[in-house]
Amino acid sequence: MPRLEDAQQSLLPSNIKTRTQNAWDDFTDFALRDNVLEVAVGLILATAFTTVVSSFVDDIILPPVSLISPSNNNLDGKFAVLRRGDGPNDREYDTLKQAREDGAVVMAYGEFISKLIRLFVIALALFVIARVYGWAANDSVIKKQVKCKYCRKRISEKAKRCVNCTSWQDGREG
Repeated sequence: MPRLEDAQQSLLPSNIKTRTQNAWDDFTDFALRDNVLEVAVGLILATAFTTVVSSFVDDIILPPVSLISPSNNNLDGKFAVLRRGDGPNDREYDTLKQAREDGAVVMAYGEFISKLIRLFVIALALFVIARVYGWAANDSVIKKQVKCKYCRKRISEKAKRCVNCTSWQDGREG
């Protein structure tokens, strides 16, 4: 970033220079903290991961699933017309887009099933990643939980005291 020469810096009021420097320092303190960078990297990886999982679901999983249905269309294109649109009443809708453009009220169950499958595949993939990470790093991401003997809320199995009711889990209060 180009800097002003000393002679040019004296032309600026000292208040503006100090405020700008303070704002820049605050921004760098915020933006370059470890957790902000970790979150940024995590979001970028999550976006790439979502793209891969969406492609896997759309291109690999859904075609065989759509073969199960009576008509061999894509699962995303399955829909039921609840009320016809403004067009001619004898018109049959071939696609979901066509029905929506005509103003029909449709239940797009195929899109819902597709998104539900995508959710389960993403959840399964994240679970597998967490298990592999736990195996490789000897530090489990998936924490075992048990119910507190007294308040019945879920707590870590390693907890000595319940975080909810503060009772001892080893029977000291018995």
